[in-house]
Amino acid sequence: MLELTDKNVLITGASSGIGEQTAFQLSQLGANCFISGRNRERITSSFNQLKTKEGQLHNSFEADLSSIEDIELLIDKLPVLDGVVCNAGLVKTKPLKYIDEKLIDDIFDVNTKAVILLISGLLRAKKIKKGASICMVSSISTYKHTPANSVYSASKSALNAFTTSSALELAKKKIRVNAVLPGFIQTNLLENDDVDSEQLKKHLNNYPLGRFGKPEDVANVVCFLLSDKSEWMTGNLIKIDGGFSIH
Repeated sequence: MLELTDKNVLITGASSGIGEQTAFQLSQLGANCFISGRNRERITSSFNQLKTKEGQLHNSFEADLSSIEDIELLIDKLPVLDGVVCNAGLVKTKPLKYIDEKLIDDIFDVNTKAVILLISGLLRAKKIKKGASICMVSSISTYKHTPANSVYSASKSALNAFTTSSALELAKKKIRVNAVLPGFIQTNLLENDDVDSEQLKKHLNNYPLGRFGKPEDVANVVCFLLSDKSEWMTGNLIKIDGGFSIH
């Protein structure tokens, strides 16, 4: 069984989906969860779902990670960490001929720049323990590309490179850095009337295991990477995609 009792873990983008489920499962495993999100109401709702056993301490923070000021404030409020889950991300699709500087800045600021500044700031503040584990949430889109998704794919590809480079640099401190690359994850967004059900059915044919992913599919692997069971793993880009990348 995985054991994370007394470990302090930061989870960004924890107000919904993968981040929320990861925080919930980490709390079940005994971790002290420090969660952040841009929306106060939603991050409070996620906080209220965390499991609390005797001795556990959780906290939530409203933070927009596209803002360096918010990143610095978040770092100041955090304790020394045993784990970091960089899950906050932004998805925007647009055909190549309509891409502009604002779109590039919006996506890279959250998906790439914020992660680099957060990890750098935490290290500078000595808030990542020796032997800690850092997990990035990237995307299978860095391997399997789709139209109108080039900027998002580029931002996550940069995150993959940051993951492996950081793993090499931080190995001397026994700090491990890995990334998970989810395929299509089924969330409440699929219940939106704007979602084309026929397109979803067609896309499902790309998944050999016959279903889309669930947030817990990703959370299970993240929890493993944060535990001591994965202490000889670093610099890995782990696909969690129901076989999509081999289709």
